[in-house]
Amino acid sequence: MILAPRLILLLLFLLFAFCVLLVHLRGRARLRFDRQLVDHSALFAPYNLMMYAFSAVPARPILDRRGFPQLDLLQANWRTIREEALRLFDEGYIRAAEKHNDASFNSFFKQGWKRFYLKWYGEPMPSAQALCPKTVELLDAIPSVKAAMFALLPPGSKLNPHRDPFAGSLRYHLGLITPNSEDCRIFVDGHVHAWGDGKDVVFDETYVHWAENRTDQTRVILFADVERPLRTRLMQAVNRRVGAFMGRITTSPNTDAEAARTGFVNRAFALNQRGRERTRAFKKRHPRLFRVLKYLGILLLVWLVFLAPWPLVR
Repeated sequence: MILAPRLILLLLFLLFAFCVLLVHLRGRARLRFDRQLVDHSALFAPYNLMMYAFSAVPARPILDRRGFPQLDLLQANWRTIREEALRLFDEGYIRAAEKHNDASFNSFFKQGWKRFYLKWYGEPMPSAQALCPKTVELLDAIPSVKAAMFALLPPGSKLNPHRDPFAGSLRYHLGLITPNSEDCRIFVDGHVHAWGDGKDVVFDETYVHWAENRTDQTRVILFADVERPLRTRLMQAVNRRVGAFMGRITTSPNTDAEAARTGFVNRAFALNQRGRERTRAFKKRHPRLFRVLKYLGILLLVWLVFLAPWPLVR
């Protein structure tokens, strides 16, 4: 049987698109499918379907918090965590990435969202150990908490509907400094949770969710990734390996002293952003030449994909 490489690529793309479609149909709230197909969350669609198949928790947007008793330690100590978060907030440590080195949350920064990493799929961040040791100690006592940060949402801000890409974890929010208002809330597949001081929630972040703070007060929460409970040890082992790998390549620093810890994805993203800035500057200086080069590039890509002779694979 002889298959042309183009046919193999087409079949692989159709299989991938089918996986994305299954994820797209999960839940009531959905992105447009054309957007979902190119969204960063689509990259993990085949892996996420495997996680859903072996998940030991119900397929619900917001989960029963009582099913995660290990998180009681954090909720019981929310005032201690709040004290350290408040000090970081007052001293300006909870902030946006300053060097385009946090691809995971880059779009959030444009809405005023800010963060301070406590741990990220591995050892705690050195800056967190120095500045908020009590919170780090509490997190270290719960092995299923793989990543955590303080996350800030300023007054009048809104985070647009999105899916997080990785179904190997679930999301935990613990209110620390909040307006205690129904106008400061998150929607998960249409279900609403209003943040409040000491109030917590566990939800599946791979459902479409969005957030808003329609008050005049800043909201600060403890934001954590909790390992998804799975039904077999094999899947647990696979998920931990994948999670650890993803963590290594997506680590983002809190301070310049932690720059060496920056993961490959964020290094590449920073380079790309600098390249885009140079491209925008070139476009502004030479708009006609930019358009010519742009269309020549499109024609070259079309020729390579559809017209260039490809060898047959036997």
